[in-house]
Amino acid sequence: MSSGNTRSSVPAGGLLGGQVALVTGASGGIGRGVALRFAEEGAAVALHCRTAVAAADDTAGRIRETGGRAVVLRADLTDEDACRRLVHEAADFGGGRLTALVNNAGIQPVQDLPGMTADAWRTVVDTNLTSVFACTQAAAGLMRAQDDGGSVTHIASVEAHTPAPGHAHYSAAKAAVVMHARAAALEYGPHGIRVNTVSPGLIDREGLAQAWPDGVRRWRRAAPTGRLGRPEDVANACVFLASPLASWVTGHDLVVDGGVSARPHW
Repeated sequence: MSSGNTRSSVPAGGLLGGQVALVTGASGGIGRGVALRFAEEGAAVALHCRTAVAAADDTAGRIRETGGRAVVLRADLTDEDACRRLVHEAADFGGGRLTALVNNAGIQPVQDLPGMTADAWRTVVDTNLTSVFACTQAAAGLMRAQDDGGSVTHIASVEAHTPAPGHAHYSAAKAAVVMHARAAALEYGPHGIRVNTVSPGLIDREGLAQAWPDGVRRWRRAAPTGRLGRPEDVANACVFLASPLASWVTGHDLVVDGGVSARPHW
């Protein structure tokens, strides 16, 4: 079987022309940005949400207004069966094909480690890590039967490499997401499936500067680029990894943090 998306030229209709993509957690923020950019580059997009249906419908409507194809699918990704059902519904939308999966859904609660319960730990790990395992396994089962394979991109975090206070469960889960991608790249590669991660830094959102002014100021000071990230910064990285331009890129963690991680930590 040929490797996934091996063509070096840009397909007709954009970098992702002819692709069918599933984006989890697509109702807002990074997920919304990824869904919109995938559609702009020619992919038909299945947008997953758990409860924020109206927001996902709004994004899907924007895609359709510009001539793209989109569908909204609901699922609780802490349920393994729901993950598998979601992936198959996305493939049904794509006429039996699924060429790209972006595992973006996740939560980021703040809880000090000494006071953390095992239930709180499991909630974060199941949402941020186990769902990635289940969705990827289901998607790979479909992709390996396709002549052109496919790509899987996990949204990790810079906290996979540098922990933050109150985020022990989140940092551990995201570090595991990075290692899962490397292991999956190793095992699924012979079937034409590439698996990578994107690790964003601090991504701006409405109200962030007011809710966390000190953190925003510190990030801007630390970033050589002098700004916070935007959803489209992460989305562009995901487009690249799903495109023919990344046909020989797998098992890689692409850090998108405006250069903050390049600074000395001492």
